[in-house]
Amino acid sequence: MNNLQPDDADQTVESCVNTCIGLGYSVAGMEYGVQCFCDNYLRNGAAEADAGDCSMACPGDSSEKCGAGDRLSIWSNDDLKIYQPPAAQNTSLPGNWEYVGCLLDSATARTFPYELVLEQNNTAENCLSQCSKYGYAHGGMEYGTQCYCGDASDIDAAGATLQDEADCNMGCSGNATYICGAGNRISYYRWDGDDPLYVWDYPEGNDAGEYSLLIGGVVIPLVSIPARNGKVVFVEKFGTGPGNSTGAYELDPTLVDDFSAAWRTMHVKTDVFCSGGVVLPDRAGRLLNVGGWSADSLEGVRLYWPDGVPGTAGTNDWEENVQELALQVGRWYPSAMVMANGSVLVVGGEDGSNGPPVPNMEVLPRPAGGHLVDADFLRRTDPYSTYPFLAVLPSGGIFISYYNEARILDENSLTTIKELPNIPGAVNNFLGGRTYPFEGTAVLFPQYAPYTDPLRVLICGGSAPGQAPGLDNCVHITPDAPEDGWTIERMPSKRVISCMTALPDGTYLILNGASRGEAGFGLATGPNLNAVLYDPSKPLHQRFSVMANTTVARMYHSEATLMDDGRVVVSGSDPQDDRYPQEYRIEVFTPPYILSGAARPTFTVSSNDWAYGDTVTFTLTSATTGNIRVSLLGAVTSTHGNSMGQRTFFPAVSCSGTTCTVTAPPGKYVCPPGWFQVFVLDGPTPSHATWVRIGGDPAQLGEWPAYDDFNTPGLGAVLPTTDGVAESRIASSTNVTRRV
Repeated sequence: MNNLQPDDADQTVESCVNTCIGLGYSVAGMEYGVQCFCDNYLRNGAAEADAGDCSMACPGDSSEKCGAGDRLSIWSNDDLKIYQPPAAQNTSLPGNWEYVGCLLDSATARTFPYELVLEQNNTAENCLSQCSKYGYAHGGMEYGTQCYCGDASDIDAAGATLQDEADCNMGCSGNATYICGAGNRISYYRWDGDDPLYVWDYPEGNDAGEYSLLIGGVVIPLVSIPARNGKVVFVEKFGTGPGNSTGAYELDPTLVDDFSAAWRTMHVKTDVFCSGGVVLPDRAGRLLNVGGWSADSLEGVRLYWPDGVPGTAGTNDWEENVQELALQVGRWYPSAMVMANGSVLVVGGEDGSNGPPVPNMEVLPRPAGGHLVDADFLRRTDPYSTYPFLAVLPSGGIFISYYNEARILDENSLTTIKELPNIPGAVNNFLGGRTYPFEGTAVLFPQYAPYTDPLRVLICGGSAPGQAPGLDNCVHITPDAPEDGWTIERMPSKRVISCMTALPDGTYLILNGASRGEAGFGLATGPNLNAVLYDPSKPLHQRFSVMANTTVARMYHSEATLMDDGRVVVSGSDPQDDRYPQEYRIEVFTPPYILSGAARPTFTVSSNDWAYGDTVTFTLTSATTGNIRVSLLGAVTSTHGNSMGQRTFFPAVSCSGTTCTVTAPPGKYVCPPGWFQVFVLDGPTPSHATWVRIGGDPAQLGEWPAYDDFNTPGLGAVLPTTDGVAESRIASSTNVTRRV
């Protein structure tokens, strides 16, 4: 028997039996008078001995017998089970697992990195099923209760070798007829067969993409936003950054050979440190930034009207007056989302740096009688639930994911419609989280016409409490049809504080971050220098390609966003420690679809203001192969792994010669109103982007806010960006309010 209790100098049969019952066991055994064993069965083919062999009196009652040397007095309150000596299980294994042998382990340097302790139910089936569920093809059981998962490379790194089979001799806690290793011995199994758990691609040369330096930076941006004027807007922790920083800058990618011309200085009045934002669906495509670091910045609401064109600087700047326009409560680490009705939902955060949670939601512009809506689930999961992931669902609900939970909210009341299954974490730790501070990164799968498939949410990476390794998996679910729960796909490496960028061909680039730790200054280690491409069109568990490497560590406060030319601009790293540098350099990742050298399609579009369901004409102005597609990529505000506004569509397209038509998505739940980069693809090769608005401005944000020191674009058709002379825009446009 197992489970020896402390010696009892006053032991009786009754005291031992009651102890075992209290511990949940059905069998009690007494030996040497003072020893009490508890179990649910007898092990190793225990044979009945002569009753007279149990000759030692119980010290607490001399009229009772409490076994003897190598003899147990057995009492049971159930049918007594006697198991024969255990053997290694090599049949009836889950999946394609096979038994290999008894493998050496060390208590000071474990062979496999992931340990689960299954005190009552360790079996080959339970242990190995968990390993394969998370993509680990090697694992086994040790010391009866321990389950380990890992890779063949772990065995090689540890120098672990197979030992004599007799060394593995401990029964499994969940089934004593089978062996679960022994002390420093693993009953070792591996996944075998023609159906591997995963297949990763390792492209080479141009097929792996390429990192390169774009330009030296002026700040370490915390938020990056590609704007419809062809520029990229960066904001940084003004007030806590360099003393001469103005907090905001705009980069013109067409002028990177001239540092001074490429960077335009902008200004914010309060500190945008760890704020959120979206691109508004008004006809100017204004950028909205909300929240901040402390004092007035916590309630800050900031607006920028993009102007200028590539090659020519604009003149507009961020506008802000917290005395006139402010959030209802202060928020540090909030998320924002354009709702189906065109309003802006602002969710969560904390009340200042490491302050108490702000577990509520509000809407901008504040509706009549508008109030804060309590979100107890954010309070309960604080401090692990800031920067939640948000998305409008085709069903009309709002998806929200925070820490390791997710749910669907009603779009009107913001109350919960449905709680979704908990999000898987690490193979050995269900407490792994996906939002700040454990900071994974999330996107929505592409939506294809006719938009009948349920929308799928993809979340990659993250971490867990206690400076844990980064999560090496992505998970995805269809919130409107969650019956199958979360699907787990193993990534080629561990990632936390990483970024994910949607590309025009429907793939996703995962990059930046660390292999251990969490978000925060000095809290992550092991830079992940490798980019990974995720292609949802490939078969499940075959979607990752290991791409090019950078030499630049991109740790906390790094960003990645898509430029109009199809490259990904990579910025930042603000670890504030002595291990990794404060990183000002701006890189670009050039995807294979550009490096291939294939001619890129060019086009003109008849309208840049699309109503839902519109059929819009575009004209090809270059030779093509005839395999024409169109992708629509939502305007993104990127910060802390959260691509607010990200959405990808592949609408219906038809062509006759060089004249083509594209059909806009059908409605506000499939496609919330907003601005989109339009790419025409010739096979895998995208054009440069043209910006269009889809769905109009149903919340009439163009007239908000109505204060003299804010410029509003008004309502109506999309306005052109300008060459930097603001008056020319005003003179040629109607319903524009410009206040000086």
